[in-house]
Formats: sequence, C-alpha cells, structure tokens
Amino acid sequence: MIDTKAKHIVQPLVEKSADTALRAGMHANQVTVIGFLIGLAAALSVYFGYYWTGLLLLWVSGFIDTVDGAMARKTTPSKFGTVLDVSFDRLVEIGIILALAFRFPDTMWAMLLLTASILYTVTIFLTVGAVSDENTEKSFYYQPALAERTEGFLLLSLMIIFVDYLLFFTLLFLFVEIITAMQRLYHAKQILDK
Repeated sequence: MIDTKAKHIVQPLVEKSADTALRAGMHANQVTVIGFLIGLAAALSVYFGYYWTGLLLLWVSGFIDTVDGAMARKTTPSKFGTVLDVSFDRLVEIGIILALAFRFPDTMWAMLLLTASILYTVTIFLTVGAVSDENTEKSFYYQPALAERTEGFLLLSLMIIFVDYLLFFTLLFLFVEIITAMQRLYHAKQILDK
C-alpha cells in the first residue's frame, strides 16, 4: 500500500542512485546481490543481538532493492534478474524472521505461522503476476495490497526494535498477511475472471 501510494516521494533518490551506479559501471544484478548480502548481514546482526545495526542494514538492503529495479528499467532488464530480485527479497525477509525465531525460541510457533502466511501470500502474488495480462512498468504484474514491501519492512522493524513485544508484533504481521492474501485473491478473481 505504501509502495503504491508513496513511490513518488522516494523515486527521485532511487533514480539518482540508479544513475550513479550505472555510471560507475555496475549492472542491476550486481546491485541485487549486494542488497541481498547486506540483507543477510542484517539477519545475522539481529540473531547476535545487534538490533539497531540489523535494522539499519535491513533498510539499506531494501533501498538497494529499489535501486536495482530502477537500473534494470534504464537498461535491458533480464528475466533472470527478476528471479534473483524477487527470490532474494524473500530470503532477506525470512532471514530476519529466522534470526528472531532462533534468538527467541518461545515465539517459534508464531514465526512458523507468519512464514507460512508470507509463503501463501507470495504464491498468490507470483501466480497472478505470471498469468495476468495486465501491464506495468515492472517485468510482471504487481498486485497492490495492504502489505507490500514497505509494510513488511515496517513490521519487521517493529519486531526487531521491540523484542519484548515480539509475539504481539509477529501476530500483527500474521494478521496483516492474512488480510493481504484475501485482498489478493479477491483482486485476482476480478482481473482474471473477465
């Protein structure tokens, strides 16, 4: 939701960063890998209890994730790049969830439910993207919904910052994912059953 509504606010910085990286001779897939490695460093930081470092690295990784897409659109996007981008995004998110789950094993059951809800929601998202005839500036159709990447990062951030309330924020994230899944299914029926 935030990604769709507020894109115009951060897009100038994203475009400028993409232009700088391209002038430096970097390719979008290289930037994707860098963002992924920073995201993994975020998960490790969280696991070892360096929460603020992990939080900062998570958001740097997320910003880089937007830059690589802008770079791809300014050059020749690769289908493999799309696969790297989308799959690495999920690994970073799951990395943070696993780091918290292993650090706080009493919340493991909620983390498993959250992971399952993310898996289901992403499955709907990717399937609709693959079968939809809708066109967007991205390499496949992106369904808008309550929880897009920024909402996920905000909820992960709350989980990282407020570990004393980890179970509450994990269940809140789970609830948001369930609403998102229902929205995406409803939206899929509208655009695919024409």
